Amino acid sequence: MADSHKKEIDQISGVETTGHEWDGLKELNNPLPRWWLYLFYVTIVWAVIYWVLYPAWPLVNGYTHGLLGSNQREEAVAAYEKGIEEQSEFADKIVAASLEDISTDQELLQFALASGRAAFGDNCAPCHGAGGTGAEGYPNLQDDTWIWGGTLDDIHTTLLYGIRTDNDDTRVGDMPAFGRDELLSRDEINQVSNFVASRAGLETDEGVDLAAGQVLYEDNCAACHGDNLEGIQEVGAPSLMSANYLYGKTLADIKEQVFNARNGVMPAWNERLDPATIKSLTVYVHSFGGGQ
Repeated sequence: MADSHKKEIDQISGVETTGHEWDGLKELNNPLPRWWLYLFYVTIVWAVIYWVLYPAWPLVNGYTHGLLGSNQREEAVAAYEKGIEEQSEFADKIVAASLEDISTDQELLQFALASGRAAFGDNCAPCHGAGGTGAEGYPNLQDDTWIWGGTLDDIHTTLLYGIRTDNDDTRVGDMPAFGRDELLSRDEINQVSNFVASRAGLETDEGVDLAAGQVLYEDNCAACHGDNLEGIQEVGAPSLMSANYLYGKTLADIKEQVFNARNGVMPAWNERLDPATIKSLTVYVHSFGGGQ
């Protein structure tokens, strides 16, 4: 590095150097643009004005409050309380209105969809997915296959009391574990599972007696799932014809369900969410398009 006190005039630009040089590169002593200087001075003046007008400097037992006495914490709390007050007005209307009225009132519908979307993301999406598409063991809320019904009232009841919870009004529809509880032999489970798969349009095992499987179905399954495998929503027995099964869509999945009978649980949201939020969730879920 050259002597930092040795300044000279750059032959190309005609600008004085600062005397600093690195690897043959000399630093020019160009003045700052005037517009940049003026802007810098303005920010200094603005900072001084801000320090005087607004809370700025910490003190030993507090802080300077400024001439305007502004308090962002109080302003934020006031804005929050105002929002809660405005929302509570709509929430009261949601509670008082029927689900059908909410769906036809544009103002209430808009509020319910916005509130329901937020509540769904916080409480339902971890199981049913952000868009309600579901996963294995968690129903898809966008299709028209509903275990307990997809009307507004059906969805509302399911949300209120849940599925297989401790709530006295919960929906209960338990499927027996035909293999685990030794209600049917493995051969019988194989036969009835293949019969169900054949009716749902799935591949079946070769050489299985489907007629025997049908008899087993009529004796053990038809009381809940119906003679034609169409399901009975009143008891929470899904249709077996669509192959849109909750616990998998293959013959192996059917055999596993018949043998072990997995019965999922959904929370009773009336113990966790307020009535307005549950109604909003009902309308929002119904808006997915799979509602009845």
